[in-house]
Amino acid sequence: MMDSFEALRTISRHRGNAIVVATMTSHFEWPQVSTCPDLDLVDSGAMGKDSSVGLGLALAMPDKKVIVLDGDGSLLMNLGSLVTIANMAPKNFIHFLFENRVYRTTGGQPIPALGKLSFAGLAAGAGYPNVHVFEDLKSLEEGIGDVMKSNGPTFVCVKVAPGTKKPSYPIVRTADIVPGFRAALRKG
Repeated sequence: MMDSFEALRTISRHRGNAIVVATMTSHFEWPQVSTCPDLDLVDSGAMGKDSSVGLGLALAMPDKKVIVLDGDGSLLMNLGSLVTIANMAPKNFIHFLFENRVYRTTGGQPIPALGKLSFAGLAAGAGYPNVHVFEDLKSLEEGIGDVMKSNGPTFVCVKVAPGTKKPSYPIVRTADIVPGFRAALRKG
């Protein structure tokens, strides 16, 4: 298992000019490592919805890579999005799932079906053509280039250590970043 912050740092180094939609723990950590903050939609309070938001962006902007940074507890609230994403098949869509097996932002309570489900199996069963699992930072660093080059939709399960505390970074309010995000999207 790896540290979520280090995994995000690796993703940031390889994102290029991709749009990034981040929620839950990534909502706190991503702004600390992002290389293109104007192209980030850091979504507070949208647990379970960012895969759908990312899908909408990927469909609206097919020439722009869209990366979703999701949590396992968050995805459990909207599993139907996996089928919808696979059905719409956006080639520019990469869905990173941070599997820490807990609801970190609310105190570390275990997610339902802990140890009984495979998120990679759910994505593959839903029809994602590309599914990857990374259990340590070295394998993520070795495989991220191929992930970023793949024609999506692509699902990437990143196994990270469980946290029991909300990260100490400041909250980025979605309403505060939307104007800059819209302006960056208009620029292309």
